[in-house]
Amino acid sequence: MKKIHYITVIVFLLSVASFAQPGSRIKERFSQKKEQVKSLKVAFITNELSLTPDESAKFWPLYNAYEDKQHEIRKAKFKKTTNDALDQLSEKEANSILTQLENTDEELYLTKKKFITSLKNVLPSVKILKLKKAEEDFSRKLLQQYRKKAGK
Repeated sequence: MKKIHYITVIVFLLSVASFAQPGSRIKERFSQKKEQVKSLKVAFITNELSLTPDESAKFWPLYNAYEDKQHEIRKAKFKKTTNDALDQLSEKEANSILTQLENTDEELYLTKKKFITSLKNVLPSVKILKLKKAEEDFSRKLLQQYRKKAGK
C-alpha cells in the first residue's frame, strides 16, 4: 500500500515538474531573442552612425542608461492603463490616472531631452540626428522581418 502512495507522489511531482518546464523555456527563449535583437540594434546603430571606438565607448553607456530609464517609465505607464475595471472608475479616479499618465509622458520627454543634452558632449549634432533615423530604420526593419515570419 505504501508503494502506491510513493508512486502517486512521484508521478505527481514529475507531472508538476514537467508543467513548470515549458514556462521557463519560453521565458528563456524570449530572453535570448531580446538579447539577440539588442545585439543587432547595437551593430546597426554603430554602423549607421559610423561611431569611432572612442565615441562608442562614451555613447553606449549613455544610450543603455537612457533605454533602461525609458523602459522603466513605459512599464509604469502600462501598469496604470491596464486596469480591467476602467468602466467602474469614478470621475475623480479617472482624472487621477490621466494626471499620472501626463506626468509619465512629461517624464519620458525630460528623459529624452536630458539624454540628447548629454549626447552633445559625446557626439556631433549630425550623428545625434542620424541616431534618431537609425532607431526608426531599425524598428521598421524589425517589424518587416516579424511580418515576413508571421506571414509564412
